[in-house]
Amino acid sequence: MIDPDSIPHIGQMVRIMKGRDAGGVACIIQIEDSRFVYIADGDKRKVDRSKKKNVNHLHLFDFISPEVKNSIEQTGRVTNAKLRFAISTFMNDYNFLMEGE
Repeated sequence: MIDPDSIPHIGQMVRIMKGRDAGGVACIIQIEDSRFVYIADGDKRKVDRSKKKNVNHLHLFDFISPEVKNSIEQTGRVTNAKLRFAISTFMNDYNFLMEGE
């Protein structure tokens, strides 16, 4: 897998540490530069209204959703439903990460 402290990747799951959505889980859908990314969760934060976040305000999990990554690489976009599915799968499969932090 990837080093959680490394650079962010498309499809990577993150926990929001600062701001209104603090404590929530989202997915990186676009990388602006080494400092800023765009995140969405497909529910409260839809793809068409993604949030620009400073990487320092996010906890990067050691998990990249293959569905989200492949969709963005192949079509240039991802659906809200696919994001919701990827996040719920991550939360169910990697629940120990959420409880252990």
